[in-house]
Amino acid sequence: MLLPLQTAFPALEPSTLSQVTAEAVDDLMREGESVNTLASYRSALRYWAAWFGLRYGQAIALPLPATVVLQFIVDHAQRTTADGLAHDLPSPVDDALVRAGFKGKPGPMALNTLIHRIAVLSKAHRLRELKNPCQDPQVRELMTKIRRAYGKRGALPQKKDALTKDPLLAMLDTCDDSLKGVRDRALLLFAWASGGRRRSEVAGALMKNLRRGGDGSFTYALQHSKSNQAAADRPENYKPLEGMAGEALQAWLEVAGIQDGAIFRQVRKGGHLGDALSPAAVRDIVRARAQLAGLPEVFSAHSLRSGFVTEAALQKVPLADTMAMTGHRSVASVVAYYRPSKDNPGARLL
Repeated sequence: MLLPLQTAFPALEPSTLSQVTAEAVDDLMREGESVNTLASYRSALRYWAAWFGLRYGQAIALPLPATVVLQFIVDHAQRTTADGLAHDLPSPVDDALVRAGFKGKPGPMALNTLIHRIAVLSKAHRLRELKNPCQDPQVRELMTKIRRAYGKRGALPQKKDALTKDPLLAMLDTCDDSLKGVRDRALLLFAWASGGRRRSEVAGALMKNLRRGGDGSFTYALQHSKSNQAAADRPENYKPLEGMAGEALQAWLEVAGIQDGAIFRQVRKGGHLGDALSPAAVRDIVRARAQLAGLPEVFSAHSLRSGFVTEAALQKVPLADTMAMTGHRSVASVVAYYRPSKDNPGARLL
């Protein structure tokens, strides 16, 4: 049944997208990605374009043949030769990429970075419905063997140590009564006690999602996270902040006079508040406090997450309760954050 239209306008062609619709689809795709993810995609694609231009002397154009992806891999992945470890990226090309800011330093690429570069190129082909060179059997087999080779050499990236209760308390002891000290204490406890929040979640924490309890506690509604990107309303979205964490957060809000907007802000010279902290600033605060506490350089912002999971296991917190705090949806995912320690009873069976 066709409904009558009051005004005439061109009918759409079912088999194709109009330019306006295509742009709207792109806008929605971008909005659905996190800021950090989009930034990493752009960085990867810029690197592909710069490397391709230097290596092949022409502008990059999709689709790429599998041979180009294979060349990219051997240019950036280390392999064992009779003369030691080697990779095929020519020094002049490497130096040019570094000078132009596409690489941080000369030499082979970290394995995780290489894997990410391949994944981004694969997604670029898939979204455009082009033949995907990253799915070529030879490319996939090579990447599988590279992972095994790096593992045999012990060259895989090591997970950061867990920031459990004792090192966390040592870091809190470095926080004085200055505005920065009060902020950092509240930030560390908020991030740790609410389930080991990611640095982007801490930087993006907003007053509108914070609810005060009658006993000095708080509840924070984490509406959007890596494990809940659709912002579905789930019971585990609500993170209680009690005891030390609630007291520290109350102290920060009072001394900073924050009533709306971002919870954690920059502290400028003269004690003036600035804009919301960036995720990188959250990382820097964790590192700085660990250094002030005299802790080894093994902790990062992600150590808060593994620290919460590990401490919960040491204190015999039921796994379901731990997962409700971290937001993990699978046991395998949350267990991956556990770092065995000398306190593991399994080490004392004899």
